[in-house]
Amino acid sequence: MSLFAKIFSPRVKTLSELSAQELRKEEILLTRQRDRLFKKIQDLATQKQSIFQQGSSQKSPELRKALAMDFELKTAEQVMSARELNLRSKELLTVSRLRMIQQTRQKGSALGRLKLTDKDVGRISSWIEDDAVGQEMYTERLDELLNLGAQSDADALAAAGLSESGKELMHLWDQLDRGAIKEPDAFTQADRAARRRAGELGD
Repeated sequence: MSLFAKIFSPRVKTLSELSAQELRKEEILLTRQRDRLFKKIQDLATQKQSIFQQGSSQKSPELRKALAMDFELKTAEQVMSARELNLRSKELLTVSRLRMIQQTRQKGSALGRLKLTDKDVGRISSWIEDDAVGQEMYTERLDELLNLGAQSDADALAAAGLSESGKELMHLWDQLDRGAIKEPDAFTQADRAARRRAGELGD
């Protein structure tokens, strides 16, 4: 059962009615599900690489055919897992945004719109289920629906998103993709940024 099918069941609270603590519990559960899917996709990629290497070292047509079928099955499983990962990531973002709104309201701030109508729920659900709506597009649409656009509290949004070290890591990965930096150097810089962030949190 998906998050929205569960939360919007008549027998339970609506997403808008959940407290910040309840939203945090949902957030933790979704994070675990997302991480399991991420690991599964990585494992499937490793298995596919092994299958490919086996096929390249074999000359038997029968064995190669069996390996090719296995490769296709792993690919189909990988695609399905990737789609589910996309769904869980969108759900996680939704819960995180609403928790952020709840917490800022508890502190007396007026960030975003917490009350969701049935129409809002329908729109969010359709965006989550639509594979054509990527993470960036979903974030923009969700923030607009929750009034977290230009009027949002920038500090609160930053707190709910990536830290500076996280943003630096994203930048380093982008540099790696372009060949502008070598992996050992990128890892050293990412590790240094993460350690600096951990030191700041421990102060």
